[in-house]
Amino acid sequence: MYTTPPATIAATLTQLLGERAQSVTVERGEVTLVIAAANYLSVMHTLRDAPEARFEQLIDLCGMDYSTYGDGRWEGQRFAAVVHLLSVSLNHRVRVRVFCPEDDFPVVASVAGLWASANWYEREAFDLYGIVFEGHNDLRRILTDYGFIGHPFRKDFPLSGHVEMRYDAERQRVVYEPVTIEPREVTPRVIREDNYGGLH
Repeated sequence: MYTTPPATIAATLTQLLGERAQSVTVERGEVTLVIAAANYLSVMHTLRDAPEARFEQLIDLCGMDYSTYGDGRWEGQRFAAVVHLLSVSLNHRVRVRVFCPEDDFPVVASVAGLWASANWYEREAFDLYGIVFEGHNDLRRILTDYGFIGHPFRKDFPLSGHVEMRYDAERQRVVYEPVTIEPREVTPRVIREDNYGGLH
């Protein structure tokens, strides 16, 4: 099937979305669309329903924590949801990035009402990053244990966690205790030159 060139997709989305698109870029053959949280739901409706877009499938949605991006030189919002959409009928793809307006309580609209596949992905992003998807009908943890405290994919979450779990033979039940592992650096940080191994 014919594949639409990325530059054509970018131009189409720019014209279709107008000021609702903060940026539309093409890098390494992939189109990335950045939109504001206030326009997120309306843009996603347009991307699904507009004849020139027709993104019938949401193939992935994940959370992002930019707090240490660029060795801490990042100056934008900390949390984002990143969505990958696929148009089966037009054979093209787009990446949509929406930043949460507040770092302390990250919230964006849920798109589970538009694509059923977003349901579990949004629960995963909520569980691992603490991003709240407003309008989701069953937003609860999906990967961590009952009563888990914190969000393990956040950059400030300790690698060892806060508590450890073990079976106590005397009490004949599982118990939770503060972590007894002391943090240590086992691998030195390696900084490679820009064109290491022919990359970039």
